[in-house]
Amino acid sequence: MKKTNIQYKKRFWAGLLLAQFLLFYAFSKSEIMISFFETLFEFQKTVHQIVFSWIPFSFGDVIYILLGIFLVYCIITSFKKKNRNSSFLKILMSINIFYFSYQIFWGMLYFQTPIIKKLPSQKEPTVEKAKVLALKYLARCKETRKLTYEDKNGIFILKDLKAVQAEILSQQTKLPGNISGKKASEINSFKPSLFKNVMNFTGILGYYNPFTAEAQYNSQLPNTLIPFTSAHESSHQLGFAREQEANFVGYLIGIHSENTDLRYSTEYFTLKSLLNFIADKDPEFVKSVLKNYSPEMKKDRAYEKAFVLKHQGLLDDFFGFTNNLFLKSNQQEGTVTYSYFIDLLMNYEKE
Repeated sequence: MKKTNIQYKKRFWAGLLLAQFLLFYAFSKSEIMISFFETLFEFQKTVHQIVFSWIPFSFGDVIYILLGIFLVYCIITSFKKKNRNSSFLKILMSINIFYFSYQIFWGMLYFQTPIIKKLPSQKEPTVEKAKVLALKYLARCKETRKLTYEDKNGIFILKDLKAVQAEILSQQTKLPGNISGKKASEINSFKPSLFKNVMNFTGILGYYNPFTAEAQYNSQLPNTLIPFTSAHESSHQLGFAREQEANFVGYLIGIHSENTDLRYSTEYFTLKSLLNFIADKDPEFVKSVLKNYSPEMKKDRAYEKAFVLKHQGLLDDFFGFTNNLFLKSNQQEGTVTYSYFIDLLMNYEKE
C-alpha cells in the first residue's frame, strides 16, 4: 500500500512538472502575462533586497550549498533499494519547487520586449563603424587609465569598491527612459561569491541570484573586470534578464560615470567587445589597436591574460558548454558571440 502511494505521488509530481513546462511556455507567448511577471519582479526584488542585503555574505550561495547537499544526499540514498522511491520523490518535488520559483522570480523576464526594439535605429552593425568606435574607446581608455590607481607592478587596482557600487546604484536612476522604465531600488546588494575559487576555473565573472536578488561577483578577478561585472549584475537586479542586454545596460551605467574606476572598466570592456567583433573580419586592424594600447593598458591586458591562462581547464570548458546551452534555451546567443551587445551599442551610439 505504501509503495503504491509513493508511485502515485511520483506520477503526480512528474505530471505537475510537465504541466509547469506547458504553462510557462504558454505564459511566454502572452504579453499580458509577461507584463504581470515584470510587475511581480519589481515587488519581489525590493522585498528580497530588504530581507537579504544586510547579511554580510551571499545568502543565496548558502541556499545553493544546502540544496546541493540535499540533492547529493537523495542521490546517495537512492542506491539503497528500500529508499529509492522516496529519494526519487524528494528529488522530483525539489525540481518542481525550484523550477516554479525560478520561473516566477526570473525566467519569464527573458521574454520581455528586447531593448533593440526600443531604440530609434535598428541597423545591422558594420565593421567600419565598429572600427571608428574602437578607436574612440581606445582613446578614452588611454585617458581614463591615467586617472586610476595601480599597484607596484603597474597593474590597475580598485581604489574603493564601495564607492563603485554606490555609483552604480546612482547611475541606475539616470538610465534613459526609452530604454529602462524599471525602478532602481538603490539598495546595495552586491556580494562576493562564496564560490570564487571555483569560479576562477569556470570563466564565470559573476551571476545574479533570483531567489535573493543578490548580485554576486568573483572577488578574485583582475580588478579591471570587477567594476563592469558589478554593473552588469546590477542590470540583472533591475530586471534585464538577457545577458547581452545586461552588458548594454551595464555600459550605460558606467560609460558616463564620474567614478574613474567604473568608467575605465566599462570603456575597456567596450573596447574589447568591439575588437572581438572585428577580429574575424580584419585581424590586422585589431593587432594595430593592441599595439597602440598605452603602456598601462598593456600591463592590464597581460595580467588578465595571465589570469585566464592560469585557470584554464576542464571546468572552464564544461561551464562554457553548459552556459551556452542555458543561454540558447532562453532565446539568447551563446557565450562565444557578443554581436547583440554590438548591435545595441552601434544603434545607440550616434554616427
